[in-house]
Amino acid sequence: MVRPLQLLIYFLLFLLLSGCYRTRSSKGGGDLSRLMENRLVNPADVELPAGYKAEVVATGLTFPTDVAFDAQGQVYAIEAGYSYGEEFLEPKLLRIGPDGSKTTIATGAINGPWTGINFHDNAFYVAEGGQKEGGKILKITSDGTITTLLQNLPTFGDHHTNSPAIGPDGNLYFSTGTATNSGVVGPDNYDMGWLKRKPDFHDIPCQDITLTGQNFTSKAAETGEVKTTGPYLPYGTPATAQQVIQGALPCSGAVFRVSLEGSNLELVAWGLRNPYGLTFAPDGQLYVTENGYDDRGSRPVWGTGDYLWRIQTGQWYGWPDFAGGLAFNGDRFKVPGETAPQPLLASHPATPPRPVASLGVHSSSNGLDFSTAAAFGHVGEAFIAQFGDMAPNVGKVLAPVGFKVVRVNVENGAVTDFAKNKGKEHAPASALATGGLERPVAVKFSPDGTALYIVDFGIMQNTGDKTIPLKGTGVIWKITRTAL
Repeated sequence: MVRPLQLLIYFLLFLLLSGCYRTRSSKGGGDLSRLMENRLVNPADVELPAGYKAEVVATGLTFPTDVAFDAQGQVYAIEAGYSYGEEFLEPKLLRIGPDGSKTTIATGAINGPWTGINFHDNAFYVAEGGQKEGGKILKITSDGTITTLLQNLPTFGDHHTNSPAIGPDGNLYFSTGTATNSGVVGPDNYDMGWLKRKPDFHDIPCQDITLTGQNFTSKAAETGEVKTTGPYLPYGTPATAQQVIQGALPCSGAVFRVSLEGSNLELVAWGLRNPYGLTFAPDGQLYVTENGYDDRGSRPVWGTGDYLWRIQTGQWYGWPDFAGGLAFNGDRFKVPGETAPQPLLASHPATPPRPVASLGVHSSSNGLDFSTAAAFGHVGEAFIAQFGDMAPNVGKVLAPVGFKVVRVNVENGAVTDFAKNKGKEHAPASALATGGLERPVAVKFSPDGTALYIVDFGIMQNTGDKTIPLKGTGVIWKITRTAL
C-alpha cells in the first residue's frame, strides 16, 4: 500500500523533474550537429558487434533515402529531391558503381521526397512524397522511363507517401502519412512550409468519424489573426460536438495495396501517424514502423515513442487518440506545464492492439528490413534505421536520440543496438567530429542476405525553428560478417 507520505514524495519528485525539464535547454542531435563543408567518412568510427565490419559504398549523395538491387545484384539508390527545411531539388534514381561512381538513370519532377524504392520484375517502384502535387507511385524501367501508376494521394503535409513493398500476393503495398502532428492544423504546419501552399489541406479519415467538438485556438503566423480550428478540418474552421467527418479513400495515416498496374486501390490498415517503413518478414507478415507524436502545434503530445507494428488487415491503430495502444485519457502524454491531450473522436473505430516493439522517443525510426541469411546472422529479426531526433522542432530532448541502426526480436520486442558511433557520448558523427553514421534513414539486405546496406541521409542541423540540410553529405554503407 502506498502511504500518504510516499504520495507526497512522488508528487514533489514529479514537480521537481517536470520543472527541471522545462528549464533545461534541448540537446538533440540536430542541435549539436555542425555543418561541415567536407563530411568525414571513416568505417572505423562505426561500432558494430564482434565479427562484423563496415565499408563505404558511395559518398557525396544529396538526401539519399533508399537502395534497391536489380536482378543481377547491381546497387541503385534514390535521392529524395526534398528535405525538411523546404529544400526542393529534382529527385533521382542512381546506379552505384563498384568504385562508388554514380550514374543518373532517371530524374523526377520537383514533387519529392522520393521516400522508398523496390525492384520487381525488371522495374523499379518508387514512392513520391507529394509536397507540391500530391503523392504518387511511380514505375521506372531500366532505360529511365517513368510511368505514374497512382497519383493525387493526400500527402501535401507533414508526412508523405512512403515505402513501396511487393507483397506475397503480388500486389504493391505503400503508406500515406498524416497531414498534421496530432489531427489539428496549426501554425506549426505553416513553419513546415505546406500550409502556405495548401491553406485548405487537412487530415482525411479512412471511414466516417464523429468528433467530440474540441477546438484549438492559435494565431495565424502571417497575420496574427486568432484562428479556431477543429480536427480533420481546414485551418480556421471550428468543429461542433457530434459533427460527422466523412471518410474517403485515399486517406491520411494508412497502409494501402494496389495492383502492379496501379488499379484496385484497397485499404489495409489505418490510424497510423507516419507509417514510414514497410516490409514483409520471411513468413509473409507485413511490418510497419511508425513515427510517433511530437511536442508541437495546437495539440502537443509528450513522451510517445516510435513503434514497430505487425499489421492486421482492417485494423485501426489509434491515431489521433492513442499512442502505442494506450489511450489519451489522463496525464500520461501531458507536456510538462501544459494541458493533457484529450480524445478528438466521440467513439473509436476499434480497440487498437499493442505494438511489437517500442522504439526511442523522437528517434525517427524509419526504414526496416529482415535478416534472412545465417551467414549474416539474426535470421528473422528486423533491422531498423533510426534517422535521429529533429529536436527542438519536435520537442525538447536532453541528449541525442537515434542516429543508429537497431535490431528487433519480433517475438519478444527486445531492441538491441547494432550499428552506432563509437565514443562515450551518443550523437551523430558531425557532433562528435568523427567519420561515422550521421542520419540512417533506410536499411536493406542484399539479395543473398549476406550484406546489410545502410542509407545515411547526411548532415541536418536544427537551429531554433529552422532546419538546415547539407547537400552532398549522404553516404551508403555496407555491413558484412567477417567471422561466424
